[in-house]
Amino acid sequence: MITREELDKLIADIEQDRVEKTISTNDANKFGEAICSFCNDFPAHIKPGYLIVGVNDNGSRCGLPKDEKILQTLMDYRTDGRIVPPPVIVVAGFEYTDGYVAVAEVQPSFQPPARFKGKVCIRIGPRKGYATDVEERILSEKRSSFATSWDTLPCYGSTLSDISIDIFKLTYLPTAIDEESLLANGREIKEQLASLKFYDLNADCPTNAAILMFGANPRFFIHGAAVQYVRFSGDDEVSDFDFETRFEGDLCTQMRVMEEFIKSNIIRKVLYNIGEEHQFNLPISAIKELLFNAIIHRDYQSNAAIKFYEFNNRIEISNAGGLFGKARPENFPRENDYRNPTIAEAAYNLGYVNRFNLGVQRASAALIKNGNPEPEFLFDQPTSFSAIIYKKPE
Repeated sequence: MITREELDKLIADIEQDRVEKTISTNDANKFGEAICSFCNDFPAHIKPGYLIVGVNDNGSRCGLPKDEKILQTLMDYRTDGRIVPPPVIVVAGFEYTDGYVAVAEVQPSFQPPARFKGKVCIRIGPRKGYATDVEERILSEKRSSFATSWDTLPCYGSTLSDISIDIFKLTYLPTAIDEESLLANGREIKEQLASLKFYDLNADCPTNAAILMFGANPRFFIHGAAVQYVRFSGDDEVSDFDFETRFEGDLCTQMRVMEEFIKSNIIRKVLYNIGEEHQFNLPISAIKELLFNAIIHRDYQSNAAIKFYEFNNRIEISNAGGLFGKARPENFPRENDYRNPTIAEAAYNLGYVNRFNLGVQRASAALIKNGNPEPEFLFDQPTSFSAIIYKKPE
């Protein structure tokens, strides 16, 4: 994080493309656009940008009173989904005799273009605003040069005919791009896909994320792209089972199908005492969060499907791929990281997850509120991750 001495120099300098000063404490759009533009790092500084709150353009402080709520306001942009992919932000407050200063240090994204409320924000010197079609293409090509996640890599051997353009245009685009930009969109389909990380322009083929989200037959290219559900009659896998099904196909469709399946086949009312209102054996939100968490975080280079097993007393969800990146046994679930950030972004845009990085905590809270035990997590193996959800007795 920036030091006080470094901050003093930035405050004294004229505003540049890595620095934005403001005296506003509640302009959510200004904050979001600035953070998004620093994520996109259009000039390619490969250095952090700084949003400095409490300072005028001329470098004088405005006498802002100390208020740590400003820091929380800035930190909320990390997880609330207004900026996708979620930005990497560190915030700090500095006290001066003539006013408080809050600073958000924003790291450049390795998955550009980043979008704030569906729009790509950039900053070049004194100019700030929304990226043109040409500028978006430059950001997309920049991503290809340092793609670090499996889902943004090109799916070699695939072509546009292997994905459903209708699903992309009619189902996904309206959730990811603001209406004004959609109406003005005159780009050809490859560039539209590339701007959302679903096409690699250099390799001239869809990315792995595109095959998973919109593929006509994802398992032709990604063999483990499936969720296997089994309902056992007992409490272990040697019990007989009375129903099984497999969810496979494009995730845009299958995540909706899985949500409906959970509602109609797993959630049941239970009654403890005569005269009391019915309650549910499980909160639907907890199952959804943990199942979609497995879809987002799994290692798709494994050929094994996600296991979605229901027993008499519990549900177990297991996926290939252990804790990833910054997540460690000692900091889970407080710390999180994304093995497949584009899939995570797509799940958020489609409304299947509500906030970034908080799925496990939200599932635990929902279970406790419903009267269920807290979930258990098995992550001692580097190649797998499991969540166990215990039911209420019926």
